[in-house]
Amino acid sequence: MKDEISPAADATGVDKHTVDALEKKPSAPDSLAARQHEAEKQHLNVRFMDPERRALVEKSLKRKLDTRCGLFVLIYIMNYLDRNNIAAARLKGLQDDLKLDNTQYATCLSILYVGYILMQVPSNIFINNIPRPSLYISIVMLIWGLISTLTGVVNNFGSMVTIRFFLGFVEAAFLPGALFLLSKWYTRRELAFRNAILFCGNLISNAFSALIGAGVLSNMQGVMGHAAWRWLFWIEGGITMAVAISAAFILPDLPTNSRGFTEEELQIAQLRMTEDVGEADTDSTKQGMFDGFLMVIKDIKVYVMMLTFTAYVVGLSFNAFFPTLTGTLGFSYVPTLLMSAPPWVFACIVSLITSWHSDRAQEKFFHISLPMVGGIIGFIISMSTENIAARYVALFLQASSYAGFVVFYSWIASSFPRPPAKRAVAIAMVNAFSQLGNVAGSYVWNLNDNGYRKSYGIVTAMFGIAIIGCWIFRMMLQRLNNQIAEGEQVAWDTKPDVAAQTAQVEGEETARTDKSGFRYLL
Repeated sequence: MKDEISPAADATGVDKHTVDALEKKPSAPDSLAARQHEAEKQHLNVRFMDPERRALVEKSLKRKLDTRCGLFVLIYIMNYLDRNNIAAARLKGLQDDLKLDNTQYATCLSILYVGYILMQVPSNIFINNIPRPSLYISIVMLIWGLISTLTGVVNNFGSMVTIRFFLGFVEAAFLPGALFLLSKWYTRRELAFRNAILFCGNLISNAFSALIGAGVLSNMQGVMGHAAWRWLFWIEGGITMAVAISAAFILPDLPTNSRGFTEEELQIAQLRMTEDVGEADTDSTKQGMFDGFLMVIKDIKVYVMMLTFTAYVVGLSFNAFFPTLTGTLGFSYVPTLLMSAPPWVFACIVSLITSWHSDRAQEKFFHISLPMVGGIIGFIISMSTENIAARYVALFLQASSYAGFVVFYSWIASSFPRPPAKRAVAIAMVNAFSQLGNVAGSYVWNLNDNGYRKSYGIVTAMFGIAIIGCWIFRMMLQRLNNQIAEGEQVAWDTKPDVAAQTAQVEGEETARTDKSGFRYLL
C-alpha cells in the first residue's frame, strides 16, 4: 500500500521537496556521482513538466526522430531494388544469357525467400538484446550491397541460386528490425503512419526500379564489354553500400541511449511508451534471450496472423512480376518500364492516406480489408477485358492494395505490445512465415496463358482468404477487450522488476498492473 503523499507532492506522487533537495545537493562536476545526480534530477523534472513544456519537448523529439528515421525509407528503397532488379534485368537478356528456363527463373526468385525466412526471427532476437541496433543494420546493409553487386558476375543457374539465397539471408535483418525499432519510439496512435512512410520506400522502389532499369538497360549495353543487366546490379549494389555507411551515423538507437537527443527528450520518449499501454517498454532482467520466442509460440493469435498475412502476400506476389504484367499491354521494354512507375506512386499516396486515417480512427480491420477489395476489383478487370486503358487502370488498383499491407504491420505491433522481446519475435515470425507466400507466388505467375487469367484467379482467392482471416483476428481481439473490460483478463504478465521500472518512469511508488486502460486495436 502506498505511503501518504504530502501536500507538496504533485499528481505523480513525487514530493516536490525531493526535487528541491536534489537541486541543492552538491556534487563534483566530473564524478560519476555527479552524473548520476544530474540524471536523477532531470528525470524528476520531466515528471513535473508542465503541459506546454512537455508539448515543446515532445515536438522536438518527434521532429528529430522523424528526420533520422527518414533514412529507413532510402534503405528500404535499396532493399527492394537489390531484391527485385532481377525482374527488370530479365527484360534485357538475363534469362537468355544464363540459359534459364521459366522454372529455373522462378527458382531464382523463390530461393531468396528461403534465406529471408530462416534469418528473420534470430535476427530480431539479437537486435532486441543489443544497445546499438543502428550499427547492426548498417553492417547488414553493407554486406547485402556487396552480395547484390556480385550478382552481376554470375554465369549460370547454380551461381545465381547461391547469390540469391545469401542475399535473402542477409536482407532478412532489415525489415523486422526496422519495424521493431520504430515500435520502440512511436506509440500505437503514431505507428501506422510511420510504418506507411517506411513502406513508401518499398512502393517507391517499384517505381524507381523501373526508371533506373530503363536508364541503365538502355544506355549501358556493351559498355566495357558487359551486358547492360550486369551493370544494373553493379550500380545499384554500389549505391546500397554507400547508403549503408551513412546509416551508422544517422539512425537512432534506443530511447534509453540514443545519441543526438537531450536527456529530457529521452525521458519523455520512455514516458510516452509507458503511458501508451500502461507498462514500461522493458524486458524482465530474469528473462532469457529466447523467452520472447517461447511466449510467442504459446499465443494462438500469432498463428492466425501468420496464416492471414501469408495469404495476403500470395495475393501481392504480382509485385515481382509487375514489369512483365505491364508488358502484356503490348509496348516495347522501355515504355513498359516507364509505365510501371505511376501505379506505385499512386500506391504510395493511397498508403499514406490510409495509414494516417487508421492512426486517427484507431481502427485496423477496415483499413486493411478495403484496399484488398480494391485489388480484387483490379484483378477482375485484368481477367475480363483486353482493353489497354482498362487494364492499365487495373494495375493502379492492384498496386494500391499495398495500403492494407502497410497497416497490417502496425496491427502486429499493437497486438503484441509487451514485453518487447515478445513483440520483436512476433513481428519477425509473422513476417518470416508470410514469405512462404512469395515462394508460392513465384510459381503462381508461371501461368501466363490468356494474359495470366489463372494467376489472377489465384491471387483473387488469396485476398478473399486474407479478408476472412482479418475478420477472425478482429473477433479474437474483441473478445480479449471484453474480458479486460470485465476484469477477467490481464493483458500480459508484469514481472516485479518491470513493474519497478514502470513505477520509476511514471513517477509512482508502485505501478498499476491491471492494464485496465489498455485495449487492443480492432
